[in-house]
Amino acid sequence: MSTYKDLTDALPSKIGRPNKFAIPPQYFDADNEPLIDEYRKLFDIMEAPPANAQKSDTPFKDVVDLAIAIARARGLDAKNADLAGRISLGLFFAETNGNQNAGNARSNRYKGSLQTGPSEDENGRKKWAAIKNSIAALDPALSLRDDKEEARIGNLDHRLNHWTAVRDALVGAHADLFPQVATIAKTLPNPIDQMKLFELIQIIPSPTRSALKSGDLVNYRISDPRIMGYLRNNSIFAFGQADRARTSATYREILDAMWLFNPKFERALSKFDEIKAQQKG
Repeated sequence: MSTYKDLTDALPSKIGRPNKFAIPPQYFDADNEPLIDEYRKLFDIMEAPPANAQKSDTPFKDVVDLAIAIARARGLDAKNADLAGRISLGLFFAETNGNQNAGNARSNRYKGSLQTGPSEDENGRKKWAAIKNSIAALDPALSLRDDKEEARIGNLDHRLNHWTAVRDALVGAHADLFPQVATIAKTLPNPIDQMKLFELIQIIPSPTRSALKSGDLVNYRISDPRIMGYLRNNSIFAFGQADRARTSATYREILDAMWLFNPKFERALSKFDEIKAQQKG
């Protein structure tokens, strides 16, 4: 994609037709779709769950239920708790393409359904313990499910169990921002932009929290070379000389540059609507 973007920057006439991956056509020649299919198959092998991973029969619903319960424990009303649930399902798709208990093809440090490291998981376990009584009062059935999953994983790495991996990641990294989802939704009315912002909490947490506190989120500018490097390492401003030469970007520009995440978030939106429809039915 980098080479093709360099070509189309020099010769815009080479920009071709749309492709099935929804990659902007200036970055990708649709004739190469089979190559991406093969590349994805390779990563499916490298990111396969560990043999001792504990799967769930309802992985998508688990993410939504846990996020809503955590949000309610943080004081959100039903409407905004649903927003937190929808955003969290987007995170699951962004981190693992919707595959539970995923390994990591690039690192042995990160694993599980929300791709956390050991210290992040430990922090999440402590924060969950602090709100467990509130969760039990709000949703006794969910609390009982949690007890069963805790017993099931026992002393093993909690990231090997879909339920506990999602729970610890959400309460550890994102729950503190759940009370802001209503304000975030006003600033970023597009649901996919909301998901992208929370994914940036995974990628560049400190700058994103600073941007939220600034009062001018979309115009908050990142110029630290180290942070720009983290973005490029996650396929943002990563393709072609012009993109990689950028020394700064506003959050609006960063969100727009996260186009590789769009298909994943669209799938998350569709799955969330399906879950809510089943609950109403």
